Amino acid sequence: MSNEAGIIRAFVSIAIPEGVKDEIERVQGALRRGLPEKPLRWTKRDQFHLTLKFLGNVETGRVPELSEALRNSCAGIAALKLRAERVGCFPGPRHPRVLWVGVRDDAEQLAELQSGIAATCGTFCEARADKPFTGHVTIARVNELKRPQAEALAGRLRELTERRFGQWTAREVRLMRSELTPSGAVHSVLEVFPLV
Repeated sequence: MSNEAGIIRAFVSIAIPEGVKDEIERVQGALRRGLPEKPLRWTKRDQFHLTLKFLGNVETGRVPELSEALRNSCAGIAALKLRAERVGCFPGPRHPRVLWVGVRDDAEQLAELQSGIAATCGTFCEARADKPFTGHVTIARVNELKRPQAEALAGRLRELTERRFGQWTAREVRLMRSELTPSGAVHSVLEVFPLV
């Protein structure tokens, strides 16, 4: 949580089902073996989610207005048939900073939903240059790897390019609060917006 009164740290996301989380944890365990522990900060199971828009600091007084805007943005949007597959990294295997599991749908509705939500949230969050949207669940953050370690990781990731984690129907979008604590971020649901 921000030190300033009346400010929360927030993001908009889609939840990941428990069965898919189980599979992600299995892959995290496989990746951990043989890789140095210190340079990698592994995402905890309760933090697995698909971010549609990171908002950063939002004034608490504007949260009801934000919620109404998100409700309108999600109204009439059909539930999404999603699947989690592949493991990769941003920005690339030579200098990985984020390890991820990909999330996609065949109908391209996910990208449309994300684009609409990003446009809706524009006036509620800090201005930042957004990268093109790639649906993913962050499974680890990389501080810094030496070249042999990065090469070992790249080899492991290549073995997982065809890995499938499961599929599900996403029937809601969530507005989330992220509170920073000494033991990591704690996420809580502020509001849920149904997809039809």
